Amino acid sequence: MKAHVSSILLAVGDMDRAKKFYAEGLGWKIKNDYGVSVFFEADGASPVGFYRRDGLAEQVGTSAEGSGFSGLVLTYVVRSEARVDEIIAEAEKAGATVLKPAGALPWGGYGGSFADPDGYIWSLGYSAEGTDQPYAE
Repeated sequence: MKAHVSSILLAVGDMDRAKKFYAEGLGWKIKNDYGVSVFFEADGASPVGFYRRDGLAEQVGTSAEGSGFSGLVLTYVVRSEARVDEIIAEAEKAGATVLKPAGALPWGGYGGSFADPDGYIWSLGYSAEGTDQPYAE
């Protein structure tokens, strides 16, 4: 198995709320809306999609119940500290909960994090170190 993710599927409790948060709040463009699932334009990266929580749990053979930290963090690397600040502000305005305000990180970078309305954690980061960063933008 290669170190590659073909798509990222997030289970959501309220499809309309999730679409509004990502499409209107963060500016993502919907590629396909199947009702039970939604996929966004990938812009050259792994596509991100949403499924209703109960349907996705059933599809993979597990329970839809659960809460707390799932152990999953989605990382978004940008090319400037200012862009980290902008995205955290956009997310908060759209209804995200800021978990860690943007600031200097212990390892020397700059970043912050937020949770979307379904509790998925996004970690935003910038580092002047290295030239092979997996930049999202």
